[in-house]
Amino acid sequence: MTPSKIRFSELVSEQTRAEIFATVLTAGPISRTQLAQRLGLVPSSVTRTLPPLLEHDYLRESDSAPQGRGRPQKMLHVNADKHLVVGMKIGPALVSGVITDMAARVLARAEERIADRTPETALSAAASLTGRLLSEVSGAADRVLGLGVGVSGHVDSTSGVCRYSALLDWNKVDVARPLREATGLPVVVNNDVNTLVVAERWFGEGRDMDSFAVVTVGPGIGCGLFLDGTLFSGTSGIAGELGHMPLDPAGPMCSCGRRGCLEALAGDRAVLRHLQDGGVDCTSIAHAIDLARSPGTSGHTVAGSAFTEAGTALGRGLAGLCNLLNLQKIIIAGEGAVAYDLFGPAMTAALDAHAFSTAARDCQIHVDPVRHDLWARGAACLVISDAVGAAI
Repeated sequence: MTPSKIRFSELVSEQTRAEIFATVLTAGPISRTQLAQRLGLVPSSVTRTLPPLLEHDYLRESDSAPQGRGRPQKMLHVNADKHLVVGMKIGPALVSGVITDMAARVLARAEERIADRTPETALSAAASLTGRLLSEVSGAADRVLGLGVGVSGHVDSTSGVCRYSALLDWNKVDVARPLREATGLPVVVNNDVNTLVVAERWFGEGRDMDSFAVVTVGPGIGCGLFLDGTLFSGTSGIAGELGHMPLDPAGPMCSCGRRGCLEALAGDRAVLRHLQDGGVDCTSIAHAIDLARSPGTSGHTVAGSAFTEAGTALGRGLAGLCNLLNLQKIIIAGEGAVAYDLFGPAMTAALDAHAFSTAARDCQIHVDPVRHDLWARGAACLVISDAVGAAI
């Protein structure tokens, strides 16, 4: 067997183990037969894949109470107490974190506002927050498995380096090494929207979905993809940069230095720019939302128009996503999702107008204005997934 075939076989096994663990976590206790049916696998595949997870005590199997005259079934469940995991989201103004057990149940949460978005400030806050979280759970230092971190932009998850983030203004920032040295923990780094995809897949609206996307709205427009049962990051980790899809070559300048990106047309800055161009003094997105929801106030009409324009641009971007991938579901998340009542109607109209054939009708739209700790919980899930995938 060639090395490439060996590697492909190992990769498939890792993915299958991780998916089995996630299914037991979300649907367990569950029998081997039920597990195979749920994942669309033949029972023999489950039987071959389970031993490392049982031997390493990530999963346990116990008898269930007999049903009627039937014999008791062996039921699989997660050993939640085996390890603890820290998850972290680094944003431009806030670092938020959680500590979870192996069932990804949050045991403690904390956050810290940062004075600036330089790597030194953000990573120092993340390391400090990790120590804080570990101190809040008894015996955590002896049981912690690792630290998962989500940051925006192009992240090389293999090296733990953020190649480029327009939102954070980072270029080639090594995230994993400084945090590993500061905390003494193994560190897993990924795009922050990918961490949210994992959380939605394990606990949220992505459960039982083979192909879906999470699109975040707010200061930036982010996108994470779960395709054919797998988190999809592309060749170098850059897949899902929906916010930098070029829609208008003569449009406004984007944070990435190019004109007419979706983010420049539908992000928070686009809404505020529309208000300023309309002669309305508004410096925060919260104020813009208040104006748009307050009929009769000065600036109400301009604010409503700003959200309509942003929603129209977002809908065109989503149409492109649906046309390319024919998704089952798109989850609209992020800080800006709280304004869905303002931009949603225009977004849906544009999606319907620009989607090809049945692409829009095939795709459910769900709104989930998630809290910061769900992003961090997803980052913790990445550590858990890596650990169970590597169990051999």
